[in-house]
Amino acid sequence: MMNTKLSLSHTKILTFTGRFNDTRTRSGLDRRSIVSPTLSSKPIYSGGLKATKETAVTEPSNTKNVSNIEDSFFSKIAIKYLSKNLQDAAGMSSSSTMSTDYDRLVDTATRVARNFDTKQQHELVLSSLDRALPAEISSLIKMLFPPSKLSRELFALFTTISFAWLVGPSEVRETEVNGRKEKSVVFIEKCRFLEQSNCVGMCTHICKIPSQIFMKNSLGMPIYMEPDFNDLSCKMMFGREPPEIQDDPVMKQPCFEFCKSNKSYGVKH
Repeated sequence: MMNTKLSLSHTKILTFTGRFNDTRTRSGLDRRSIVSPTLSSKPIYSGGLKATKETAVTEPSNTKNVSNIEDSFFSKIAIKYLSKNLQDAAGMSSSSTMSTDYDRLVDTATRVARNFDTKQQHELVLSSLDRALPAEISSLIKMLFPPSKLSRELFALFTTISFAWLVGPSEVRETEVNGRKEKSVVFIEKCRFLEQSNCVGMCTHICKIPSQIFMKNSLGMPIYMEPDFNDLSCKMMFGREPPEIQDDPVMKQPCFEFCKSNKSYGVKH
């Protein structure tokens, strides 16, 4: 009986998706062929990136709410700065209907996810990060902090201190690398961006994959980000090489049943 209900529900979802896509095509709203002129034509990866569509995952079990964080003056500046760089890279304007700076950041990210395919999303985020951190500074960081136990621990410590405004509270945890213990893992108890977007696709293509590429290519630090979609936590493992994108387990992760971004914007995963 349970399997029958799931099959019927899955069929309804597929039917709705098909009708929705037809409507978008007829109305000329599908702009995924548009690429911002600021993007590099150099491919970042190869291979298909479509996530496997399966029955939606269970809704998050972590009930702690981090989306109501009271941002400090400097946090608001950082949020506006990142949002502006993403808007400029995507050729978008800010939405004045959102109530907070962070809402506007998530709204911008959601519109990027709606209007661009996953490869273009990666490139847009990378372009915005390059705008946010000039090449002179990133090259200096890369030169001064080559991969080592010390640099991995410094990156982890800096992340917990400087990026609570983006991902919420986090802490440094101990791990073992080549038989030696070091504090180079950042544990995010409940990711603010994932909670706010409530979207596996946006977590993967707007945050996780571009961040891994940027950290390795621009700052010389490999990092593997491992989100847990059951409780919205995330582990950032500095010094660990991520798998190829198409082999990353997150690519087979279906989105939440009540994905806000899909319902409100028609984001495709």
